[in-house]
Amino acid sequence: MIAAAAVVAQVVDFDWIGRHLDDVRNYTLEHLLLTGLAVGIGFVVAFPIALLVQRYPRLYGPVLGLAGVLFTIPSLALFVGIIPFTGIGIATPLTPLVVYTLLILVRNTVEGLRSVPSDVVEAAEAMGYSRRRRLLRVELPLATPVIIAGLRIATVSTIGLVTITVLIGWGGVGRFFLDGFARRFATPLLLGIALSVLLSLVADAGLLALQRLATPWARGRR
Repeated sequence: MIAAAAVVAQVVDFDWIGRHLDDVRNYTLEHLLLTGLAVGIGFVVAFPIALLVQRYPRLYGPVLGLAGVLFTIPSLALFVGIIPFTGIGIATPLTPLVVYTLLILVRNTVEGLRSVPSDVVEAAEAMGYSRRRRLLRVELPLATPVIIAGLRIATVSTIGLVTITVLIGWGGVGRFFLDGFARRFATPLLLGIALSVLLSLVADAGLLALQRLATPWARGRR
C-alpha cells in the first residue's frame, strides 16, 4: 500500500489538481448535463416507440434494426458529420448521444413490457382495467426492473461517449484527456479517467437505488 501510494504521488501532481478544482467542477457539471439530457431525451423518444411496438409486434424487427444501424455508426464520424446541420451548439453533441441510447432503451422497455406475465394482464382486463390504467398500474410497475436496467446501461455508455465530444468543443471531463495528451502530462489524463469512472459508478449506483425504491416487492422477494 505504501509503495503504491508513493508511485501515485510520483505520477500525479496533486498541486496541479488543487489549482484546477474549478475546472474539475465545471467539466463534471458539463458531463452530467450532457449525460442527463441525452438519456432523458432518449427515454422520452424511446418510450412511445416501445409502446407502439408492444401494440404492433410486427414493428419490433424494423424498429430495432433501424436503431441498431444508427448504433453502429462510428461515434467520431457522427459527431463531426452533424456539425454542418447543427452548428457548434449543444445540439451537436446531444443529437448523436440521444441516437446511441435508442437501441438500448427501446429494446429494454419492450422486453420489460413483454416480461409481464400474461395471466396478470388477463386478470387486470377481467377486473375492468382500461388499457391505459392497466399499463400504468400493472404493466409498468412489473416492467420497471428491466426498464431501469436499460437506463443503467444507457447512462454508463453515454458517460463514456461524452468524453469523445471533446473533439467538437465539448467533452466534460474528457477535456482533461485532451489536455493530458496535448502536453504529454499524465496528471490531467489520469484525472479525466478517474472522474469518468467515478461518474459511471455513482450514476449506476444511483439508478440501482432508484430501482429498489420503485420495486419494494422485489426487495421483499429477494
